[in-house]
Amino acid sequence: MAKTLGPVKRKFSPWTDPDAVPFIRFENVTKRFGDFVAVDDLSLDIYEREFFSLLGPSGCGKTTLMRMLAGFEEPTSGRILLQGQDLSGVPPYKRPTNMMFQSYALFPHMSVEKNIAFGLEQDNLARGEIDARVQEMLKLVKLEQFAKRKPNQLSGGQRQRVALARSLAKRPKVLLLDEPLGALDRKLREETQFELMDIQTKLGLTFLIVTHDQEEAMTVSDRIAVMDKGILVQVATPAEIYEAPNSRYVADFIGDINILEARVEAKESQGSEDLVRIDSDGVKITVEQTCEANKGDAVAFAIRPEKVRISTTQPEGAVANALHGEVWDIGYLGDFSVFIVRLDDGRMFRAAQANVARLVDRPITFGDMVWLSWSADAGLVLTR
Repeated sequence: MAKTLGPVKRKFSPWTDPDAVPFIRFENVTKRFGDFVAVDDLSLDIYEREFFSLLGPSGCGKTTLMRMLAGFEEPTSGRILLQGQDLSGVPPYKRPTNMMFQSYALFPHMSVEKNIAFGLEQDNLARGEIDARVQEMLKLVKLEQFAKRKPNQLSGGQRQRVALARSLAKRPKVLLLDEPLGALDRKLREETQFELMDIQTKLGLTFLIVTHDQEEAMTVSDRIAVMDKGILVQVATPAEIYEAPNSRYVADFIGDINILEARVEAKESQGSEDLVRIDSDGVKITVEQTCEANKGDAVAFAIRPEKVRISTTQPEGAVANALHGEVWDIGYLGDFSVFIVRLDDGRMFRAAQANVARLVDRPITFGDMVWLSWSADAGLVLTR
């Protein structure tokens, strides 16, 4: 996970413009199922042409939120607006949204082109317009030569493209994707993620995707909303979510990370940032960041494994940000290796190292005594 921060995307950040008008707005939305609160007083703005992800574990409320936007569920309280229109009471078929389900729900007795045309025929479009739209969608998803085939004659990736084409054929203002790539193998899923991004950019539509796959959300999204127990924990760009999580929950949920419990020993102002000195059971750590914690406060120190250097020699002059221990385990992942180090005090710590050379025998191996170190701006002090 450490290697994926998402691609460099288009210059698109309307959420930073105070005058930008949200395309979709959730206003204090709550959804209850009996005594269970699936979504709890949630407010969220999504902008036109944004590729937005709802990310979280099963049961966090992300699918319920999407189903309320689609019209399959009604909020217990609060409002959902699309282009300023309150969607309360508007049935799903009258909303300018369309949903692509994880199962794809293709009609097995219909050909690819008939599956794509189905929704258009239900809307009583003229035959010429239907045919033109179907051809446009087949070209968009690169399935022209498969138009006459049935779904059972297609691969999983091709069926996924048919479902996408059918969802886009009616030209919705918002496409809702509920775990759309979950049935694909890893390599095909990665390829399809970039295809989705290309299609979304070409059509200029707003995409809202629900996923529990962190890498998927990091790859495709302009912004991500991390959810837990029906609330928004953090809404930010993929890079911000990864590099500057606002809580232990987000830090631990997104990618691999080392977290040490600590206490603030001192804090000094250094222009726009603070120099925070903390202690974690005798381990001295210095962090450069803006920090709300004060001397004596209990905090957590978090650092990604790829930001930790590993060496068999002690860093010169290191009085902070240096740990000593034994290599306990090694995970070889091709492009990089993960070293699990048992520190002298018994705690486990991870370091990741890029495999820049084609080496079979690593210079650091099991049982080696090593030093782990990092720069003052590599980690974060978390206050919650």
